[in-house]
Amino acid sequence: MLTETQTPPDPADGLAVVVALRRLADRLEAAEVERALRDRWTWAHVAEAPGVTQQAVHKKHAKRLAEAGIDTNRRDG
Repeated sequence: MLTETQTPPDPADGLAVVVALRRLADRLEAAEVERALRDRWTWAHVAEAPGVTQQAVHKKHAKRLAEAGIDTNRRDG
């Protein structure tokens, strides 16, 4: 079992890995938010899962999803 984080010998390589992971996380988040809305989740439910505000998740994803033709006018309640 590893007890320390393995890092590349060059910090530039390590930072490149961080950037790649952030981009991957952003793509995964976008895909799951889209899937949730296609499954008729409300923005409140979408926001609850990652522990952010409804306003934050809506601001981050609504425009892109609306441009893709996905109904983003969910009414909570």
